[in-house]
Amino acid sequence: MEHITVIADEEEERADLLLARKLSGFSRSACIRFFETGSVEAAGKSIKKNYRVTVGESLIVALPDLSEPETKAQEIDIDVVYEDSDVIVVNKQRGMVVHPAPGHPDGTLVNALMARCGDDLSGIGGQKRPGIVHRIDKDTSGLIIAAKNDFTHLSLAAQLADRSLSRIYEAIVTGRVKNDKGTTDAPVGRNPSDRKRMAVTDKNSRSAVTHYEVITRYAGFTHIRCVLETGRTHQIRVHMAHIGHPVLGDTLYGGKNVDKKGLEGQCLHARALKFYHPRKKENMEFMTMLPDYFQEALEKLGPEEHI
Repeated sequence: MEHITVIADEEEERADLLLARKLSGFSRSACIRFFETGSVEAAGKSIKKNYRVTVGESLIVALPDLSEPETKAQEIDIDVVYEDSDVIVVNKQRGMVVHPAPGHPDGTLVNALMARCGDDLSGIGGQKRPGIVHRIDKDTSGLIIAAKNDFTHLSLAAQLADRSLSRIYEAIVTGRVKNDKGTTDAPVGRNPSDRKRMAVTDKNSRSAVTHYEVITRYAGFTHIRCVLETGRTHQIRVHMAHIGHPVLGDTLYGGKNVDKKGLEGQCLHARALKFYHPRKKENMEFMTMLPDYFQEALEKLGPEEHI
C-alpha cells in the first residue's frame, strides 16, 4: 500500500496526475490502470482518475510489491534560521533537493532534518517527506519551514491554503521589465508535451497568481521581488518566462537567454517567510541576506539603470 497525503500546493489537482508525479517507477498510463481496477481509495471509497484532491486528504494506492530504500538520517550541514519544539525554519542552499525523489535518493533536506530532529517531525508528509509543509526547487535557495508535529503541520497547511502564510522571493530575470509593478494571473499545469515541465495552460491546470515588483533595472536584466498568492510547482519560473522574462540561469524555462554575459545558475531566492505560530499564537517573520551567488550575479550586471 502507498499512502499519499495531499499538501497545500497540490490542492484540486487531478488524482491521476498526482499519482503519476509522485509514484516512482509508474507511467501515467500505469497509474490510470490503478483507477480502472479500483486500486485507489480516498476516505475508504474507490475514486476515479479525474477526482480532485483536497489538502490533508490521504490517497491509498494498492501497489505491486516493490522494494524501495528506506529514507535515512544523514549528518548534513544546514543553515537553521529558527527552531523550537513545533517548527524549524531552514535557509536552504541552492542545489539541495528538499525530499527524496527518483534520481535523488539521499543527500536531501529531509535526510538532514531527520538527523537533526530525530523522530520530532510530523508524519503527514509520509516516510519520504516527514515535516515538509511546502517545497522549494532544487536550484532555488532560501527559506523553507518544516513541522515537528501533526498539529503544527495541519495549521501551516491551512495557512498555505488560505494564503495567510506569506512567501517573498527575489529573482534576477532577463530583459527589461517595463512596469514597476505587475501581476501574472495565469493557470499553471503539467506541460502536455513534456512531463518534466510545467506550463501556462487551461488543460488540467490550477489557478496561479504571482505579484512582482521591480527592485533595480540593469542593461538587459531586472532584479525583482515576487510575492506568491498561490504556490504551484515552478510558479515563478513559469510565470516570468510566460511574460517574456525568464529567471536568469533557468535552463528549463529560459533557453539560451540564460547564458548572457557568462552568468550562470538560477537566480531565485526565497528571501522572506511569514506565518502564524499555532502554539505560540503569534505572527513569526524571517528574512535572509541574499546569498553570495546572487550578490555576485548582481555585481556582474553592470551599472544600474537611471531614469
